[in-house]
Amino acid sequence: MIRRLLLLAALAPALFAGPSVFTHRPDDPAAVYVTAENFAVKADGMGDDTAALQAAINRVQETTRRGIVFIPSGRYRLTSALLVWSGIRLIGYGPTRPVFVLGENTPGYQEGERKYLVHFVSERPASPDQPVRDANPGTFYSAMSNLDIEIRDGNPAAVGVRSHFAQHGFLSHMDFHIGQGRAGVEEVGNEFSHLRFFGGEFGITTHKPSPSWPFVLLDTHFEGQRRAAIETEEGGLTLIRLSVKNTPTALLVRPDRCEELWLEDSRFENLSGPALVISDETSARTWINVRNLSCVNVPEFAHFRESGRRVEGKGTRYVVKEFSHGLHLDDLGANPAIRTTWDATAVAAVPAPVPSDLIPLPPMAEWVNLRTLGAKGDGEIDDTAALRSAIAQHRVIYLPTGRYRVTDTITLRPDTVLIGLNPITTQILIHDYTPAFQSPDAPPGPPAPPTNPRWGIPPSFPGTAAPMALIEAPAGGLNLVNGLGLDTGGVNNRAVGLKWMAGEKSNVNDVRFLGGHGTYGPDGVYLRIYNDTRSGDPDSRRRWDSQHASLWVTAGGGGVFKGIWTPSPYSSAGLFVSDTATRGRVYALSSEHHVRTEVKLRNVANWSFYALQTEAERHESPRMLPLEIESSSDLLFANFFIYRVDTPIPYETGIRLADSRRLQFRGVHVYSPGKLSYDNTLVDRTTGAVVRAREIARLDVSGNASAWRAQFPLDRGTSGEVPSNDPQAELTQVATGFTNADGLVTDAAGVAWFVDQAEGRIFRWSADKGLLLATDAIPQPVALVPARNGDLLVVARHGSVYSFNPALGDAGITVLKPQPAAPRPGATAWLPLNRWRDGHDWLDANTRRESLHYVSPDGSVFIPAPEIFTKIPASGGRWFGTIDIARAYAFGPARASEPFYVSDEFGQTTWRFTPDADGTLGSPQLHAEEGEAGTAVDAAGNVYVCAGQVFVYDPSGNPLGVIEVPERPSALAFAGEDRRTLLIAARGSLYAIRTSAPGR
Repeated sequence: MIRRLLLLAALAPALFAGPSVFTHRPDDPAAVYVTAENFAVKADGMGDDTAALQAAINRVQETTRRGIVFIPSGRYRLTSALLVWSGIRLIGYGPTRPVFVLGENTPGYQEGERKYLVHFVSERPASPDQPVRDANPGTFYSAMSNLDIEIRDGNPAAVGVRSHFAQHGFLSHMDFHIGQGRAGVEEVGNEFSHLRFFGGEFGITTHKPSPSWPFVLLDTHFEGQRRAAIETEEGGLTLIRLSVKNTPTALLVRPDRCEELWLEDSRFENLSGPALVISDETSARTWINVRNLSCVNVPEFAHFRESGRRVEGKGTRYVVKEFSHGLHLDDLGANPAIRTTWDATAVAAVPAPVPSDLIPLPPMAEWVNLRTLGAKGDGEIDDTAALRSAIAQHRVIYLPTGRYRVTDTITLRPDTVLIGLNPITTQILIHDYTPAFQSPDAPPGPPAPPTNPRWGIPPSFPGTAAPMALIEAPAGGLNLVNGLGLDTGGVNNRAVGLKWMAGEKSNVNDVRFLGGHGTYGPDGVYLRIYNDTRSGDPDSRRRWDSQHASLWVTAGGGGVFKGIWTPSPYSSAGLFVSDTATRGRVYALSSEHHVRTEVKLRNVANWSFYALQTEAERHESPRMLPLEIESSSDLLFANFFIYRVDTPIPYETGIRLADSRRLQFRGVHVYSPGKLSYDNTLVDRTTGAVVRAREIARLDVSGNASAWRAQFPLDRGTSGEVPSNDPQAELTQVATGFTNADGLVTDAAGVAWFVDQAEGRIFRWSADKGLLLATDAIPQPVALVPARNGDLLVVARHGSVYSFNPALGDAGITVLKPQPAAPRPGATAWLPLNRWRDGHDWLDANTRRESLHYVSPDGSVFIPAPEIFTKIPASGGRWFGTIDIARAYAFGPARASEPFYVSDEFGQTTWRFTPDADGTLGSPQLHAEEGEAGTAVDAAGNVYVCAGQVFVYDPSGNPLGVIEVPERPSALAFAGEDRRTLLIAARGSLYAIRTSAPGR
């Protein structure tokens, strides 16, 4: 009997195993197959297969560098982590899914440091003595599918998979039997689907995905976790059709951490604790959105950790129509406020689960291998005829690893299915100068030099003739394109990568539009994407912004688009949707590095975008618009992340609307490691409305222009309320014409000084003399510190500090050398008034004692600095985002007798500190739930904070009012002899407003 029970226990996971997706061996000569003939593998669950599996993974890296390891059905016992190098995919095949098994009490998986069965890592080190790096923002195309994980008893520290990869990484069709282990997955990346988690302390435990993008989880089940289905912080969790059963909590946010959650069309059952545990509830960085959730035996729906507030369920069975917590704007022009909304109804029976909208791959018996039909896939021989013939004769076409060159459009039939299994190694491409994709007026030679080499903005040559698709799906089709790379070259100015007119139930999945970052050659080696000045492509014939959109959905097209990466700088946009009301759903689309626009929607209705992510690159995209919506309606954007790499020039907005209505934004995150993220989150050209809040849980755009104008007339002026005897003190523009004005300070005489970094200029302003150029001889000035004798210390972006004597002009510039930190009686430390940190070390960064001082020649002021500041490369380099003093909006004096206020730019808060004699800050205390850039304090102790507008707080942190500024403010200073003129440096202008109390 005991033997029978043990046997049943061992077989239990198999009894509930999910179906195999790949039931037969895919034929791919370039792939590696883990068979007994090739590797010393047992696959019986008894022998140790770790070394054989690792040898198979290494074989890919040693030959093609990126590719596929196919693993047949069997039970593979592991005793240590498999290291999966970047760009390698593990795919199981056979009548049953293969299983990776961790045996009972495996050494190394007990209490202590967590251990993995499968660890996705970065590139393989060149030598054994070099460290293995975890998967990171540069880890692309890694994946695992149709493989199960089984953790036997006695391994409490075990984790099935660590998957901190970035673009085009996924897990799919996997069961995790975790038992007494810690978790099925630690760290998530990109998108997962069709997973099941049984047991464990957690199903998933994660921090911020790499590289801080949102994450999509589809069609996934959790059951029997000891603490929670998911433990998280800053995960950008976008959860669709989730099922959670028999566990205390569905989502557990760690203490003092935010989460950006969208949960839709899901079901919770038998949860003993609160379904959601929410932290950091008063911060705009937290947003929790739930829609259409069925609950059975879930007595407590939500618990707010800090306040203890609870949201009780609605009986034994109820449906949550909507739950939303975070920063809400009811419409354009509405005052933003952090609120909680809760709309739930008790029901007699919960609805049936929402069916998946993902098309399964057809049975493998229907697959026809394109190579057997005559295609070569060598990147040189023309495979157009072979592809067309295959489509004409067969419904399901499998493309093994290869580069299939074509010379004309490949048009699909209404039911055509194209299947690849790795989009970086299986591509359909056209060569540069393919005649069918060239217009007659395309220039034959290289482009003219860039218009501004400093900002990397080349002249564009957009397509001037009718767009020509590489692949075209017909109107109303039930098509599926999976796991392919599409490459339109760099000079084919008529080219569109994929023109999609297929219907609502069609799917595009795991497709990469080649070009730009993350592009590898046939040998798996990374291809250069910049010339030496980073102003264009290494091949001068290839032009940025020279083609039509990479993915164009039009003429009634729709369907599901999942796991799409489109970063080609040659295309005018990554995604263009036009002229369709057919339902469309987009999951985990990353559109990056375009010159003009990332995503364009024109005359579109009934589309939903989940975890859309854009990125403006410094060199290609300083004037790029992430999302443009025109003449569209009934759109949903859930967890939309708008990212801008450190860029020296500002840009108006992340979202631009015109003539559009009934738009729902549920979770918007606008951010940058540089000072110049988007000036506004949203601008509506129809009404003139703007939204500046960068962290938004809920925003509805009704499109009712007449009502908006009645409430918020466009000529409402620029008055603002400040602590003053005159509550309508006039805000005046006193200077303009700058690229970006910041670094604002005033000297002992009340004269203002500020910088325009992109132009390399330092300006002086006073009421009597107006605006004067002080110098343009200091490269990349960031911030200023006035010394007692009238000199200025100038912090430069490239890691230097200068002393500047305005009386001597350009001749008065010297480079200061850092001195070891030491007591400086009578001198005042000047510190950044803001810091940007996204690694939860913000308080540590503010309170650390720096090792170096930059001291003014007269000894009156000094700037504490870390050792790393002296090591910034001349270009600014990758360290720039971590060096607080090189990216500050402004500096302020830290006097031991006065409180010092610093904005947490990433956390959107302002903190109060107590400085000591050498400027080291202590006694941190949260002062206000607003914060971004510069701050200022008046003699009454009121605190002025730049955060989209200028927010004013009393000494206790109570809000007093808001100064509305026409442009996004960055720095503040009190000027004039009486110090009652508050100057506001705001992008292209300098503004002034009188206050009742002078500056401190």
